[in-house]
Amino acid sequence: MGGSLGCHRSIPRDPTDFSCGKRKFSAACNFGHILVNQERLNINTATEEELMTLPGVNRAVAQNIVEYRDCIGGFKKVEDLALVSGIGATKLEVIKLEICVSSRTSSSQHSPSSLRKDLDHQSCTGMNINTATPAQLMSIRGITEKIAKNIVAYRAEHGPFRSIEDLVRVNHINSSLLDKIRFQVFVERSRAPSTNTNAGLTCTTKSHPSPTSFSLRSDDLDLPPGGPTQILSVRPNVEPPSGLRDGKPVVRVATWSLQGCSCDKANNPGVKEVVCMTLLENDVKLLAVQDLLEREALDKFCVELNQGTLASVRKWKSPRGLWKSVVSEKPTGHSSKGVSYSGFLWDTSSGIDLKDAAVLESPVVNGNGNHSYPRLYLAHFSVGSYELTVVNVHIQATAASGESNGKNHNTDEAKCPHLPPSVQETLKVEKELVLLGDFGSPAQSSELDILRKEKLCALIPSSQFTNISTRSPQGTRCLDNIWLSRSLKKIYSGHCMVIREGLTNPWIPDNWSWGGVASDHCPVVAEFYADVSPKELTRPGMAVVDRVDMPKHER
Repeated sequence: MGGSLGCHRSIPRDPTDFSCGKRKFSAACNFGHILVNQERLNINTATEEELMTLPGVNRAVAQNIVEYRDCIGGFKKVEDLALVSGIGATKLEVIKLEICVSSRTSSSQHSPSSLRKDLDHQSCTGMNINTATPAQLMSIRGITEKIAKNIVAYRAEHGPFRSIEDLVRVNHINSSLLDKIRFQVFVERSRAPSTNTNAGLTCTTKSHPSPTSFSLRSDDLDLPPGGPTQILSVRPNVEPPSGLRDGKPVVRVATWSLQGCSCDKANNPGVKEVVCMTLLENDVKLLAVQDLLEREALDKFCVELNQGTLASVRKWKSPRGLWKSVVSEKPTGHSSKGVSYSGFLWDTSSGIDLKDAAVLESPVVNGNGNHSYPRLYLAHFSVGSYELTVVNVHIQATAASGESNGKNHNTDEAKCPHLPPSVQETLKVEKELVLLGDFGSPAQSSELDILRKEKLCALIPSSQFTNISTRSPQGTRCLDNIWLSRSLKKIYSGHCMVIREGLTNPWIPDNWSWGGVASDHCPVVAEFYADVSPKELTRPGMAVVDRVDMPKHER
């Protein structure tokens, strides 16, 4: 034992302590005249009470340790403790010999009291995989540090696990490993968000109200296990829009990148509510969607809008409409998660009908024979009495310059892919043209000069950000936009907006907590008059709205 580098000190135990399973803390009891059990305390698993037995650690410092531990996902080495408020290098030297950390868990990683509590708990229920931190997951036999991180990453991306069998979807977990750990784990809903820690899930109360909804209740629908049991949130208090502007009927067209939207993400009740209610509350009738990881994902929102299983959707004050959707047959972009698709979602009861839709192929290929440019997804719609050509754009930005400070948000253009050459032919052929989506760069980027040459106009200036997160609710970058051809300036009402309210929900994961955003992109909306005849669109004497005066942002 003398050569062991584990969490036990190589000293003899108190011979009279064989029947006692609790740790004796020399600093607390000062039993200097006898040999006591001086097992080191694992600071990755210790409770606040156990941490308070260390020299100089009071309640406040113990709370700081727990909060910092949950924030970083567990201490990697003992020296990391010096970074905690109230510890520092001096106090660390005092307690260094009484503490330990380890990336692998054995009985030596726990104090006997905490180990006994863990074993008593696991003998009945195991460990909740929906709330456990990586450090806690590594206490499960067979779970390595890499697999533990994969579990947490999967949970953050797809939401809580619905059953133990869902673990096989995690990288490096197969059916054989699942059988080994099956009786050591369980799934259960976490506690409501609070300032306390619950099995490694830190839910911090925000200082500002969360712009979400009261509508999600366990008695409304069969919610998957693992999420918050109490859902206290508020959707924006809005009246159903009239659909009129200056006494004339209008139609709102929007674009929204749903950030790696798979079927699992679309089935998340929080994501589903945010998407559907955002469309209803803002009177969006035609939506261009980007970054769908699965073609079937968009239909989840279409079904919800038509059937209304969520209380907020079901109780919407106005008619919800009759929605349809279409998704590109071929991938239109690439992301870190693989290929992605684009699609459209529209309300047919508003006089919008799809004529046709197709992916515009680019003749340019790279050395591997693959398309080096993102594909455009073009659709022809009839909107009221006129025809509209809508081009759905998804250009994945390769770098996030300026995201941390928001000062260099215009530098993204140098690292952003170009628009495909096929856009030039489209701009020359199509007349009533709306180009919208995620352009991967602000409107003033030189990569978008091709649009300006064809007299297209961007509605969102580069100074207005279109991304969002819980840490940066005002955004730092302008990536999403709507560009109009000159002919459409005549029917543009002069009103556009970037929607920022109502984009979070308690059922959406936010790292290790809850209450995240449905996407890191905000919806961008533009409004058009719906009663313009084709003759008015082509009438030469009609005034054209000047570019600098077009956007009148409502939010």
